[in-house]
This record gives sequence, structure tokens and C-alpha cells, in this order.
Amino acid sequence: MNDLFSHTYFMKLALNEAQNAFDENEVPVGCIIVCENKIIGKGYNLTERLNDVTAHAEMQAITAASSYLGSKYLNECTMYVSLEPCVMCAGAIFWAQAGTLVYGASDDKRGFSKVGNLLHPKTEIIQGIMADEASRLMKEFFNKLR
Repeated sequence: MNDLFSHTYFMKLALNEAQNAFDENEVPVGCIIVCENKIIGKGYNLTERLNDVTAHAEMQAITAASSYLGSKYLNECTMYVSLEPCVMCAGAIFWAQAGTLVYGASDDKRGFSKVGNLLHPKTEIIQGIMADEASRLMKEFFNKLR
């Protein structure tokens, strides 16, 4: 992977999506789905705007990417998520059979890894890419609410 299309490059784009959520008073989580260095899906949390508990960034991005590909499987794709996916999103990532999941900050309360690996056995997991930046955005959001 060259520097232009590095994990950091795409995670910055996922963090831009998280910033969009932050700016709309949504929990700041963003997701980008990439196939052959092309963004084919993206999203950020929309649970408040849509009044829908399933409107997580990952769900928005999976729907967009599947629509783009005309396939429910994302086995040739890499997902970049600013925060470790929750159990619900891990289930969706499992069913979509994402090739690689890259996430920034760990979620010590609601992250899928707290209950074991819920992803497809062939999904590669890379964690901690730009974790400090993702954590900082989450802390700023929740401090703003207090």
C-alpha cells in the first residue's frame, strides 16, 4: 500500500465523516468503505436525525457500498471506522463478509471485541489507526453534552 492510499489516508476520511456527525450533534463515528483504492461507501451516525437506533455509520456505509457493487458481499473491500464497531455493526460486517476492518479507537463499553470476535473468520482486523484523534473527538463530544 503506497502512502497516498495508506490506512492513515483513509482513516482521515473516516474521521472527516465522524466530524460531520459531531457537527450535527450525533455521536461522532464515521466509516469509509474502499475497494481497489476507490471509496464506494461512506457514512456517519444518523441515529438522532433519523430517530433510528440502527442508523450507525457502518450500516450507512455498508448499504452504500453494497448498492454500488450490486452485491451484498464486501469480501474484496476494506472498511475504515473511526471507532470500534458495536455488536450490531459487527454482525452486519460479518454478513457482508468484509475483507478487512480497520478501526481507530477501541470502545471499552460497547465494542464488539468485548464479547469475542464476531466478524467473519476471513476478515482481517487492524486496530489503532489514528486512535488518539478518534478518541479526542469522542471525548470532546461527550464533554460538550455535560
